[in-house]
Amino acid sequence: MTVLILTCEQDVTADMVVAQLHKRGAPLVRFDPADLPGEGALSAEFVRGEFRGYLSTGGRVVSMDGLRSIWVRRPGEPAAHAGEPSPWLTAESGQALYGVLECTAARWMNDPGAAARARLKPWQLRLAHRSGFPVPATVVTTYPRVAQQFADQYRHVVVKAVSGKPPNDPPMALPTTLVPPGTDFSEVAAGPTLLQRYVAKRADIRLTSVGDETFAARKVAEPGQVDGRYGETGHDWEAVAVPAGVQRAVTLYRKLSGLAYGAFDFAEDGDGTWWFLECNQGGQFGFIELQTGQPIADAVARWLSSPTMDE
Repeated sequence: MTVLILTCEQDVTADMVVAQLHKRGAPLVRFDPADLPGEGALSAEFVRGEFRGYLSTGGRVVSMDGLRSIWVRRPGEPAAHAGEPSPWLTAESGQALYGVLECTAARWMNDPGAAARARLKPWQLRLAHRSGFPVPATVVTTYPRVAQQFADQYRHVVVKAVSGKPPNDPPMALPTTLVPPGTDFSEVAAGPTLLQRYVAKRADIRLTSVGDETFAARKVAEPGQVDGRYGETGHDWEAVAVPAGVQRAVTLYRKLSGLAYGAFDFAEDGDGTWWFLECNQGGQFGFIELQTGQPIADAVARWLSSPTMDE
């Protein structure tokens, strides 16, 4: 049975997992949806109630019936490398590829439907609360008056993107930023704005969930630091134990979301509480593994190559 990895050519994190799969002797095919049509090809026929067919790329062919698991790592946009790319060709290629793959018995990391929902920040925060995580007060609004009232109520608030990085080339960085006193919120009317109560943190926490396994890492924050993704603190990531309450919440979140993989970000306050900030369904883990030595890539490879219950 074969592991299918949907990712782009330049993906060091995927390379780490591929190396672990090779160690395990697990057959794999690496396929970039951007190469379909072109270097990548597919054919599937609906026969007696099922789609049967194959994918090919780089001279390798994999049968749809022979897929054990599918890892959606960092796939390119379908048809992006086509001779004459177009929005229509992208839509057609994406519908064909993912539509056929959804008809297989393979298990996903992560299922595209669950992953799409998991990207929605408001949904994340609601699910995090239901799962038992502490979640900072948050508002998403286009009303300047509401934004002003929120800032007046909590005094120290941050503004962050609702959807993450915009699809620019090169990508634009949008760090979480502390809103200064006396801010004029009139521009909020120009687009949905997410404001959140600021958590004065002493450390950033990144918890990587791979199936039933969790790997937590901690990085000491500088006083007043807002966004741990930007700027040097002089500290490295270090492995840390997962508190029992957090472990229970992660397990429930994973169950309710349908995710097999998630990269959780927390802000640890002065009392040691881990405040939920977000769960990235496709978050990086390579930098964490390199600094902490935690075997995350091996855990991903183990999940992808392990037999399912009915094999």
